[in-house]
Amino acid sequence: MADFATPGAGPPAPLETTTELLSRTRAGDEAARNLLFARYIPVLTRWAHQHLPRGARDLSETGDLVQLTLIRALKRVDSFEPRGEGAFLGYLRQILLNAVRDEIRRAQSRRAPAPLDERLPDPGPSALEQALGRETMARYEAGLARLSPAQREAVILKVEMGYRNPEIAQAIGRSVDAARMLVARALVDLAEFMREQP
Repeated sequence: MADFATPGAGPPAPLETTTELLSRTRAGDEAARNLLFARYIPVLTRWAHQHLPRGARDLSETGDLVQLTLIRALKRVDSFEPRGEGAFLGYLRQILLNAVRDEIRRAQSRRAPAPLDERLPDPGPSALEQALGRETMARYEAGLARLSPAQREAVILKVEMGYRNPEIAQAIGRSVDAARMLVARALVDLAEFMREQP
């Protein structure tokens, strides 16, 4: 994983794995906690912004969701058991996904219902389209769960966060070629796992 150094702060510190930073954070090292969170804030912010509904994409709301995610993760950091470098990103992603779902529910409950005009067709997806979308998403999530932590992290960065290979390489602490190969293999494996799902 790459550290996000502060401009003008001198050369970046040697890369520390997420596991090392988590261990130091559990021991009460505030600097390690700050490094750990600084590493994930841009990733989580981009992901939250892409997954929030348009009406709830205010940058302050996105920032609030990211802050909430990090606070929730910090409260449970002692019980989190890392199972590889990508595990913490998956953990944060799940917390953020739950926060986004909560925000979507809140946004929907705040909207006043529009009067129905029976003459106009519903512009939204049909029940079949909705079911196929949910089915594909369920297969995607099940396929992600079967990937190795490193593959899962690479796929999330590529597919969900929209990272390019050089950005993925920086985020996972590998060369661009190694990141490219990891992404390619992970996407092939993910496609095979998704095909296997009923």
